[in-house]
Amino acid sequence: MEHIDKTRLRRNDVIFIAALLAVVAIAGACLYFLRGEGNTVTVTVDGEVYATYSLAVDRVEDIHTGKDGLNRLVIKDGKAWVETASCPDGICAAHKPIHREGESIVCLPNKVVITVSTADSGNQPDIVV
Repeated sequence: MEHIDKTRLRRNDVIFIAALLAVVAIAGACLYFLRGEGNTVTVTVDGEVYATYSLAVDRVEDIHTGKDGLNRLVIKDGKAWVETASCPDGICAAHKPIHREGESIVCLPNKVVITVSTADSGNQPDIVV
């Protein structure tokens, strides 16, 4: 039988894992930093579209959900955040402002999802072949 150098095998494993983690970190950073700025915010309540607002217009909107549910959405300087919420944990109100495409704020108790997107210009193809 051949003798396998276990120390070398472990060192090569560590090098492989480090290289793999570096590739994943670089890919994640590229996806995060190359993501474009959004120009609209879509609010859904219980899976249904509640409203869509432009990030270019400063405003404060109260989102009423269910019996006593309320989330106050603030849009200012191209960013959106939840100022106050009637939910018991308030995690959505503690979330940082969002402005990049694909970012979202979720309030599970009130079933509210606020998502940043880019409005269609209407003349871009749905599929590129």
